Amino acid sequence: MPEPLHLAVALDGAGWHPAAWREPDARPADLFTAGYWVDLVREAERGLLDLVTLEDALSLQSDDPWTPDERTDRVRGRLDAVQVAARVAPLTRGIGLVPTAVVTHTEPFHLSKALATLDYVSTGRAGVRVKVSSSAAEYAHFGRREAVAFDRSSYDSPEVQRVVRELFDEAADWVEVVRRLWDSWEDDAEIRDVATGRFVDREKLHYVDFTGPHFSVRGPSITPRPPQGQPIVTALAHATVPYDLVARSADLGFVTPRDAADAAAIVGEIRGLQQQAGRAEETVHVFGDLVVVLDDDPAAAAARLRRLDDVAGSEYSSDARVFTGSAVQLADLLEEWTAAGLTGFRLRPATLPHDLLQVTGRLVPELQRRGLFRTEYEATTLREQLGLPRPANRYATV
Repeated sequence: MPEPLHLAVALDGAGWHPAAWREPDARPADLFTAGYWVDLVREAERGLLDLVTLEDALSLQSDDPWTPDERTDRVRGRLDAVQVAARVAPLTRGIGLVPTAVVTHTEPFHLSKALATLDYVSTGRAGVRVKVSSSAAEYAHFGRREAVAFDRSSYDSPEVQRVVRELFDEAADWVEVVRRLWDSWEDDAEIRDVATGRFVDREKLHYVDFTGPHFSVRGPSITPRPPQGQPIVTALAHATVPYDLVARSADLGFVTPRDAADAAAIVGEIRGLQQQAGRAEETVHVFGDLVVVLDDDPAAAAARLRRLDDVAGSEYSSDARVFTGSAVQLADLLEEWTAAGLTGFRLRPATLPHDLLQVTGRLVPELQRRGLFRTEYEATTLREQLGLPRPANRYATV
């Protein structure tokens, strides 16, 4: 029996293709309503998916990942991902909820308690996708520091790589602070003893006393330890420096291989970095990202992508591989890439709801038929769903 794989979907606007909002089944008028996101996540839950990620940023979307654009024929604007997840959480029961947080400009104390709250509201299904920012437009919103100007042609230069390393080192510190704050209350710190009048045992609340180049945080948190102990920490990674963040700080990394050989090389590099970080014995999941354009007839999927490109005025490209075809063909690819060492996949629907419905209504049954995917939720928390233990509290006395 093959090892079951894990499956996630990445939700963004009307879908990942820039013309998605103009599709007949799109709901552009509903993008900023709670009901829209509830419907999408419930559909993902109907497909028994492990988790959904919710995209977010601190500047408007742009076709150019490096600079803002002035286009008005694309979806622009987002709701706050953490708050969307908190709204959806009570209306779902099994699926993990992983909002994106831009850690370059957000304080770990604030987000630690927001994410702990999400874990309570979802009864143990919360996570976070850690994202860094090098955008001058985003830096300008805060005015606390200057962005280092560089263009994409110089990205591999030593100077730019130094800046990239600093950003990801800051992200690693952010994760460390958040994890310490989640542990700053022991699990049994709340006594709630009406007879004695003691609600909390102050000896079981701890200062975290983190001091580093980016943050100085005393703690403790004002929110008790989350139900999972530690909500899931994830990150998207494309190269060695972000792979290192996954290896030393995350529970789950999203990567963007082009083929099975590339997937094997990426997994091998992350496992090597994980060993260097002293985490060789820990489970760190590595999910492959794919943008998916799916139809029962592969020719129809290809034709739909061409039509979307025509409407958009340019051929769609992505940091992840764009898969066009049927759910059966996608299942073949996922099996091949699983053999290369990936433990799961995050699928980015090109259009919503069409490609999400193809995932839940076509791909999932095909994977189930092959014995590669669950037929029911078998755990109550996201950690359990991913086969991750509930971590011990670092401050608890034995």
